[in-house]
Amino acid sequence: MKQMKDSGIEWIGQIPEDWEVLRVKDIAKIRTGGTESRADGADNYSTDFGMLWIKPNDLQEFKIIDKTSEYLNDKAQANIVAFPPYTFFVCCIGSIGKFGLTNKKAYCNQQINGIIIDDTESKKFCMYAIMSQVGQHWYFATGNVVKILNAYNQGRIYIAKPNKNEQQKIANFLDDKCAKIDRLIAYEQATIDELKAYKQSVITESVTKGLDKSVSMKDSGVEWIGKIPKRWEIKRAKYIATSIFKGNGITKEDIVVDGDTPCVRYGEIYSKYNISFRQCETRTNKSNLSVLQYFNYGDILFAGTGELVEEIGKNIVYLGETECLAGGDIIVLRHKQNPVFLNYALYATHSQMQKSCGKAKLKVVHISASEIGNIYVALPPIEEQKQIADYLDKKCADIDSLISIKQQKIEELKEYKKSLIYEYVTGKKVVI
Repeated sequence: MKQMKDSGIEWIGQIPEDWEVLRVKDIAKIRTGGTESRADGADNYSTDFGMLWIKPNDLQEFKIIDKTSEYLNDKAQANIVAFPPYTFFVCCIGSIGKFGLTNKKAYCNQQINGIIIDDTESKKFCMYAIMSQVGQHWYFATGNVVKILNAYNQGRIYIAKPNKNEQQKIANFLDDKCAKIDRLIAYEQATIDELKAYKQSVITESVTKGLDKSVSMKDSGVEWIGKIPKRWEIKRAKYIATSIFKGNGITKEDIVVDGDTPCVRYGEIYSKYNISFRQCETRTNKSNLSVLQYFNYGDILFAGTGELVEEIGKNIVYLGETECLAGGDIIVLRHKQNPVFLNYALYATHSQMQKSCGKAKLKVVHISASEIGNIYVALPPIEEQKQIADYLDKKCADIDSLISIKQQKIEELKEYKKSLIYEYVTGKKVVI
């Protein structure tokens, strides 16, 4: 066992006696990315081809980035400086400490710093070492509301460094171990994806075919829905609704912990809620709003804006008793059906296909109240709606429980990977 010494750096702790401590600026050049103006025309960007243009959502757990959500064409590239292959990219605004790497020339936006390590033999080890120091990334970041880590402050981050022979041994060891962990994570994620697909198929089957497989069927007349039980009806959502209306704008600044009224903003439909909810996650003061749009028990809320065509118009149903406020870009559907059943029906695959139909893959996707109203729904009698709703609640809860176990396993694997990297790049564990 090597003799250890205090590194003098809180986030690093003790290191082997023959290791040195230095700053990122001593081993690398650091540059912040940029964004070409969209004012000159949308043809600067493409979702299908061009040069890699990395944004925070493209950074995935220190993996090679071989595709991005958007690409730059020749026109845009002329005004932005590229990063060389094997630049190490780090998110430096908001989600500080997300990392990525590409083996190609690439561009990144201004939310990302590119760390260019010229010493080929040290490159991989130094990347692992920098990745292990998320605490320092946050410490050197500035800003009150949104944290920002500029290139200068990124250069102030400390890492510990052994001789090149040991660097190579550690990097090779971590490559192997991390690849194995990543395969386990990928397996668990694939299982989650399968469970989610199964859940979606169970919902879709139940709200279009019912639970009794012996009943006579008829053609619904709607391609996406197919056959339905004979005594069911096909109706557009607008003929099921007693009213469809839009919420009113509630900004981030309007959200207060001790607000007098619970509320929902459209982005929270994607990020904070599953398929139903009884309590709002956020509150506001209604005196700050010029127009109040309330929703109540049984109302179904749709996100009118989103980033993905495939998810536009995600809906959730409110099952609480307190009157709540709907924010802007939320569409509220009020009705007299079983609220849980109708929400499942509007969440099913055939409904999502109708929401997404004809939508372009733009940066921001919208859906209107009239488009929501035109969705076809297979509608059984009210007593059968409750039977299906109760069945789906139990079935989906069982599936969600399995998904939760898998997600917890993924989090444990990610934490183990972080711990493994830290232990070896600070010399607390030795590659045998």
